[in-house]
Amino acid sequence: MSAAHAFLQRLGERADDEPTWVAARRQAGAARFEALGFPTKRDEAWKYTDVRRIAEGEFTLADDAELDEARFAALGMPLDAHRLVFVDGVFSAALSDLTDLPEGVSVEPLTTAMRTNHEAIGGAIGRLAGVDFSPFTALNVALSEEGAVVRIGQGVVVEKPIYVVFASRANESARMSHPRVLVMAGARSQSTVVEHYAGEAGAANFTNVVSEVMLERGAIVDHYKLQEASSEDLHVASIHVEQGRDSRFTSFNLNLGGALVRTDLVTDLNAQGAETNYNGLFFVQGRQHVDNHTLVNHNAPNTFSNENYKGILNDRARGVFNGKVIVKRDSQQIEAYQNNANLLLSDRAEIDTKPELEIYADDVKCSHGATTGQLDEEAVFALRTRGIDEQMARGLLTLAFAGEVMDQVRLPIIAERVERAVAGKLPERFNLADLVEVSDALEEA
Repeated sequence: MSAAHAFLQRLGERADDEPTWVAARRQAGAARFEALGFPTKRDEAWKYTDVRRIAEGEFTLADDAELDEARFAALGMPLDAHRLVFVDGVFSAALSDLTDLPEGVSVEPLTTAMRTNHEAIGGAIGRLAGVDFSPFTALNVALSEEGAVVRIGQGVVVEKPIYVVFASRANESARMSHPRVLVMAGARSQSTVVEHYAGEAGAANFTNVVSEVMLERGAIVDHYKLQEASSEDLHVASIHVEQGRDSRFTSFNLNLGGALVRTDLVTDLNAQGAETNYNGLFFVQGRQHVDNHTLVNHNAPNTFSNENYKGILNDRARGVFNGKVIVKRDSQQIEAYQNNANLLLSDRAEIDTKPELEIYADDVKCSHGATTGQLDEEAVFALRTRGIDEQMARGLLTLAFAGEVMDQVRLPIIAERVERAVAGKLPERFNLADLVEVSDALEEA
């Protein structure tokens, strides 16, 4: 039995009372996934990422969302937000808080939305990320049960973030989940959506998520993906964005955990004035593997994109960055900038980076670049001459390297959480407060 077929045996666990059109969509995903199978390193898009741990894993579907408040508090963030929580892919009403939603805003589990508003969302789900994008999106279509649906009405400004938490428990047997996230931002609306993936120590589960974000004319969406899975969790994500005229999408893709992590981020700039900004940071150690693939399609003239991804790698960790920008024919007067910088803290760490530009128009401003290096020993020495010990100096420089991305983060609680995680993973477990105090003193000097 093939690994693909073994996964699809879970289709028998689906509910028998699903609408016919949902069942048909599942069968289409299943057929496509079985035809493709899991990707191998012979596939160009997966040449640096081996998914055999997923293909050969034995995973079951969770049937409950039991997680007490103390355990959840250890995973989640005390964020003043509209909160939707899933535990191993199952919706937890007890841990969610959707009170006081503004008028014109709907935040609900996928199962509820499909039951009560299937006319509004049925055609949207899968329109950007269908069965043909990758074997994992096909698998998601086949096995998806739950997820989050966020709809922002025309002209609505949502003051609080919309916080979607996917918690991964340490179970006796490994679980898998295939959630979907759908965000529909109406014209001239403004919102912040946080997807937070957090795992308990010892969790060894597989999450395969697909997110679709649709921005109408003039909409503004800040999207955070904070990934803090356990060191044994397996995580695959596909994020697809469609932008209308004068819309602005800002992505923060922050990866700190997981044994094997792959994220695909795709944006289609479909009308003039559309702007997308990608901010990425990954900090990996041990034998962690993080793979980021990004794609920006400039499908219309007078569109703008800016991408800045940074990787920090320690021990025997491995990172992959493949960023592509495509400027379509007649997409004149566009601007597209892309940069990937990587810091290796160990001689055994490895990064594979490949920035790409495809330009089919002549009136454009485009640039891309990639750098990989170690800490500047002259900078370390300069800090030591100011009375800072060597380990503290290296910690300061590492945090400074991440700072260019973190300075763009608009939610202080996320910025501090990431900075503390980075400081905690550095040798000798630096105290972030001490580092900040020293950094402030140097700026004043």
